[in-house]
Amino acid sequence: MVARAKPKRMYRTMQGRMVDIEKLRTANESVQAVGNMNVNARGDVLGAGGQVVRLKETIIKQYYEQPKGMVSDTPTKNKPMPAPKVEPVKTVQKMTPVASKPAPMKAEPTPVKEVESKPVATFKPKAESTAKKGIDAALDGLE
Repeated sequence: MVARAKPKRMYRTMQGRMVDIEKLRTANESVQAVGNMNVNARGDVLGAGGQVVRLKETIIKQYYEQPKGMVSDTPTKNKPMPAPKVEPVKTVQKMTPVASKPAPMKAEPTPVKEVESKPVATFKPKAESTAKKGIDAALDGLE
């Protein structure tokens, strides 16, 4: 079986131009990538002045050497830990409750407004009228 060469992927832009993305990637792989990760387009970690600190291959090799789910024993940063500051223990004095009366509140009387009273209508039941009205009067003689 003969291995075929990988065909070049050409992309057509909105303006109709043909662009080879792989050629662009290889031409610009040493340019610093945009963002806050301090890497170039290849993935190499960059230090001060754009100098390569760690190659992408070493980063990938270290990732696959470490078993998944386990933490490495060696710290990544070798900064000494500051000694914890020990503060003297402060004693707390217990306070005894003091019985005190709350200060009397000064309440100002609110002025009372006089309201005019209107006579209230009282309910007077009407005397039942013996005369039938409406449908009752019409149906009265139909039986």
